[in-house]
Amino acid sequence: MFKPELLSPAGSFDKLKAAASYGADAVYLAGQQFGLRSAADNFTPEELEEAVQFAHAKGVKVYVTLNSFPFDRDMEGLSDFIKQMTRAKVDAVIVSDLGVVSVIARESQIPIHLSTQASCLNAEAGKLWKKMGVKRLILGREVSIQQAGQIKRETGLEVELFIHGSMCMAYSGNCTISNYTKGRDSNRGGCAQSCRFSYKLNYPEGQELEGRFFMSSKDMLGVDLLPYFIEEQIDSVKVEGRMRSILYAGILSKTYREAIDLCAQDRPQFQAQLPGLNAELATVPHREYMQANLMEAADHGSVLDTDSGRKGAHDEFAGVVRKVINGNQLLLEVRSAFNEGELLELLPFQGETQAFHVSPIFNSLGNLKLEQAKVNTLVRIPFVEGADAGHLIRIKRK
Repeated sequence: MFKPELLSPAGSFDKLKAAASYGADAVYLAGQQFGLRSAADNFTPEELEEAVQFAHAKGVKVYVTLNSFPFDRDMEGLSDFIKQMTRAKVDAVIVSDLGVVSVIARESQIPIHLSTQASCLNAEAGKLWKKMGVKRLILGREVSIQQAGQIKRETGLEVELFIHGSMCMAYSGNCTISNYTKGRDSNRGGCAQSCRFSYKLNYPEGQELEGRFFMSSKDMLGVDLLPYFIEEQIDSVKVEGRMRSILYAGILSKTYREAIDLCAQDRPQFQAQLPGLNAELATVPHREYMQANLMEAADHGSVLDTDSGRKGAHDEFAGVVRKVINGNQLLLEVRSAFNEGELLELLPFQGETQAFHVSPIFNSLGNLKLEQAKVNTLVRIPFVEGADAGHLIRIKRK
């Protein structure tokens, strides 16, 4: 049975490690130029080479985003960046600007994936991009699964669709709101997500409405629709979220890995497991979920509107297991403070999570008992069955 590629976000090296270890087939990230997430922990040339080596060792591909819309002055460093990516052996680049596409096609053999920012919505546009050297179309978010399948058949190109995460209210992400509200160019890496702010609406009749998110979209949730992705043979399903946490990268990669494998191999079992898969996807902070344009065109019901649409469990990221010590302790890098006796949960790379009450907690040397594990410290906690280096642990709070 056909299985789509699972493409996960890697806004930092730790997020890349989490996504790659928890089941992603490929990750996408940015260097320090030409990307649309300037606030992310983007990769230096040395970090990029190390990241590709780590990913490739796990059989995971690395795609680099060059999806900003540069001016002439920004193009000066492009050739050097192409050489850096070639040396690093990246698997593809994600590009939106026609000029950048032409330079990459002329100066390298790196496969080019057309960014969703280019707003490719039909097969004729896809055929033109194909002539320019594009190998994959990351279609505009206005396209349905069925339309994407048709574009694939007519163009002979690979197609990719978003399946989960934040949605931009602008047309395939082409937006200038941040330019006016923050003086930051949305299409050149400076998006401040001004559309996500709460606004006061003043009506002509004098009525005022507080706390309205009238430009903020609900988040996409497409796990239920995996049978349709498979039937249309969508080559890659993409999880949004380079600015999200390491825990987000791990949970989303693990959950969608399990979902894709189940759906491809055992459809009845996939249907039976859907409630649990959806429950796990609800644990990460998110806006109210919707299916966006994946089946039918999104309408006014896709707008978040008020704070009541902000969802997510209260689970927090306890930390990352850095080492198993003598088979009876875990060395944990703490990301959120937790107290002795609290309920934690270990997320193995595969299989069921393991809940446990943590006690005792020691400092990193193991010679001082602690009542609380503090942020940005190393602590020792008792070994949990099946735990290994790289596993994530979360705090279960109600």
